[in-house]
Amino acid sequence: LDDVTVCAFDFAGPNWQPAAGESARTIELGERTVAYVLRRSRRRSIGLSIDHRGLRVGAPPRASLRDVESLLVQHGEWIGRKLDEWRDRGPRQLPIADGMQLPFLGEALAIRLAIGGNRSLWNVHAAEATLTLCLRAPAEAPRVLERALRERARELFTERLAHYAPLLEVSPPPLSLSAARTRWGSCSTRSGIRLNWRLLHFPLPVIDYVVVHELAHLREMNHSPRFWAIVAGVCPNWQALRVELRVLGRALPGLVQEGCSNLAGFGDGLQRIDGVDADRRGRSSNHGR
Repeated sequence: LDDVTVCAFDFAGPNWQPAAGESARTIELGERTVAYVLRRSRRRSIGLSIDHRGLRVGAPPRASLRDVESLLVQHGEWIGRKLDEWRDRGPRQLPIADGMQLPFLGEALAIRLAIGGNRSLWNVHAAEATLTLCLRAPAEAPRVLERALRERARELFTERLAHYAPLLEVSPPPLSLSAARTRWGSCSTRSGIRLNWRLLHFPLPVIDYVVVHELAHLREMNHSPRFWAIVAGVCPNWQALRVELRVLGRALPGLVQEGCSNLAGFGDGLQRIDGVDADRRGRSSNHGR
């Protein structure tokens, strides 16, 4: 691809937004919904670049949106492969230390370490929200931390599903947690809804968007205009929240070492995730990149 480059890696901060002269858009490439940033500038051809921020497209003013999206579709396989390569580099791992802070519902959560029986104590009503890990040994911190966050995520997601299901005129579905590599959530008419526990790091409106998105699939197992109308009926600012989800996902910290993340009863591991993806085989819908 003459006009395609892969840029040098630089860690994206949580407040990254398209710059002036850029617009955030999405396109369906096969079974993936890919977000990209389109920038118009004085150039002779359409160029693609992929880095930590995702797909970025530079186009001359004379190029139509149809021209841009035709090129993206033409190189859809290459785009998907390069996005996966960046994703698989994984998030930066954060050392678990006394006093460290993690994002929790969009706010700071202080982590405290103490001696104990591998249990956790939450205090989110104090001036400083705190999660205390009572550990038999320092090496147990990743396990105890992930377990605490997963348990909290299950409680919250169950509550949000119960809140939004009546608004969407569906029955609250069975809930399971995931830590899938590429998906924030998935919906199946047979097995219910799976939500990635790491959504717990994000502000509640972003979590609610994902919840509404998956519940809407119980009525429309696709991404048709009718589906988005259902989402908009309950979550009118879904487009802004969808962009925020992608931006936040790129800055998601690595909290738990891979060797500690495959816990019995708590899902299938901890991996980097960002964006939105869809499986349109009729019976289930999955959302990630």
